[in-house]
Amino acid sequence: MIAVAIDGPAGAGKSTIARKAAHELGFIYVDTGAMYRAVGLACLEKNIDTADSNAVAEMLAETDISIVFLNGEQHVLLNDRDVSSQIRTEQASMTASKVSQIPEVRQFLLDLQRNFAKTDNVIMDGRDIGTVVLPNAHVKIFLTASAENRAQRRVLQLKEKGEKVEYDQILSDIIRRDYEDSHRKEAPLKPADNAVTVDTTTMTLEESIAKIIAIIKENII
Repeated sequence: MIAVAIDGPAGAGKSTIARKAAHELGFIYVDTGAMYRAVGLACLEKNIDTADSNAVAEMLAETDISIVFLNGEQHVLLNDRDVSSQIRTEQASMTASKVSQIPEVRQFLLDLQRNFAKTDNVIMDGRDIGTVVLPNAHVKIFLTASAENRAQRRVLQLKEKGEKVEYDQILSDIIRRDYEDSHRKEAPLKPADNAVTVDTTTMTLEESIAKIIAIIKENII
């Protein structure tokens, strides 16, 4: 089985690029960030304070998160309920960042993430795929872009969904998320030692996808 790990900061386009690259190559795409968002959503729905790591850890005992693929698209199930849309809000994103700092949450999801790579050729994206989840991945890519560029993309994405957003607030959230992800004690965001860094600030989506596919093909053929 071939494993491709794509890491990078929030808003770098990992999910879109990884999903399209996986489709092009006939691989399974696994969005690990969606799993953390699902845990965050569970906390929001149960009014659990994410600052209370013990409460979050206790909640995991009655939480089931799974991934299913329908027509090649990943769907996230929280206790057998499809929450693929609910986890895409800004609130779910920020909550995901907080729960991802809790060791019990990371361990809870680790086996699920690794199991995908045992049965299929996968492209998996997240914050610590190349460093922790799949340290032996055949290809490791660190995908990034400037904070300003990522904020602009996020604003357009949310406006297309009909949400009212402010650029300055989105930029502030991204900068804060970058700091939290890179300074957390558990599996901080950083490029793996042997990762290829790709900065998409000046690239179109199509150029970014083509670049990622080229890197993968160069390393697996």
